[in-house]
Amino acid sequence: MSTIHDDTFAFIFHPINIKRDVIRKYPFWGRVFGEAQINFLSRFFPPVYISQIDGITSQHHSRQLTGWFIAAPYTPQVMMSLPPRQVYNKIVDCGEMAMELGAKILGLGAYTSVVGDGGVTIAERLEIPVTTGDSYTVYIAVQAVREAAKIMDIPVPSAKTAVVGATGAIGGACAEMLAGEVAHLVLIGRREEALEVVEARCSGGRATVVTSTDVKDIYDADLILTVTSATHAVIEPEHIKPGAVVCDVARPRDVSQLVYEKRDDVLVFEGGMIDVPGDVQFNFDFGFPPGKAFACMAETMALALEGLYGDYTLGKHITTERCVQIGHIAEKHGFRLSGFRSFEKAVSEAHIDSIREKARENRLVWAPEF
Repeated sequence: MSTIHDDTFAFIFHPINIKRDVIRKYPFWGRVFGEAQINFLSRFFPPVYISQIDGITSQHHSRQLTGWFIAAPYTPQVMMSLPPRQVYNKIVDCGEMAMELGAKILGLGAYTSVVGDGGVTIAERLEIPVTTGDSYTVYIAVQAVREAAKIMDIPVPSAKTAVVGATGAIGGACAEMLAGEVAHLVLIGRREEALEVVEARCSGGRATVVTSTDVKDIYDADLILTVTSATHAVIEPEHIKPGAVVCDVARPRDVSQLVYEKRDDVLVFEGGMIDVPGDVQFNFDFGFPPGKAFACMAETMALALEGLYGDYTLGKHITTERCVQIGHIAEKHGFRLSGFRSFEKAVSEAHIDSIREKARENRLVWAPEF
């Protein structure tokens, strides 16, 4: 039996790719039922214990961490269709399971951090501290964009950059951080009045800032960071120019599978993959290589190793100061940005070289299809 250490956490996630993710835990039922049936049945399932997590070890003080994965059975489509109060009840049930297991802090993953008020009500209803993990997600996403720009020979200070989903908590904070580093910033969102609020937060920095409600306006961008709460793809092959970098932080993905199939001249990667310190055993396959986690998971782990057992990232506004703070805490304990990963496959140096070459060729003839 695994040892339970003094530093503990729990993390809630839920099915994203419905058939695939259900099969990972329940192979038989995942194959028998279709997506519509799973969506319907998920409303009636209680919280699901997934696994115990062992082996996370701080590089700062060498203490180890024990954690647990718990699944809220709702799919994204169900979460977005139900009244927030009903979803809150399910997440609170997951939090109570976490407390019974011995967790001292709870992380909200994927749509459990998006629904309603961004974790505020969940934190009020639980005795355990809560974080969405979004601050570290922001920090790592911006760091990943910088690294990708470097390997694609895009100078960040002169880059035109787009943030899709800029009115969301993560998108707005990413936009604020990037506004101090790039030359031009395009904020994409669905509501003009909400975009104006983010524009005001980003103005006065280095970047010239404009807004748009049309995703087609990302076409001229060298760097694109996308993090919407859509349940379907919003970025298609014709939206991206040759040689562009696209960091997709959203789950489910914002970038269409067709981009992977048709565009070998752009670098698309999943934002937020982290190397976890220690010989970590997640004891569950959530789609990442061994020893790697999402940034939102890593925030919860880093707070536990730091002994910061209090509510951390909650609500719809994330400050850049908090993003920088958790970035430093995570680095101290040994969490690091991992290599690039695109559509669940590692991005090799040879692949990046090929993208750069294709981009050089296609810039001579490419034109948008709209």
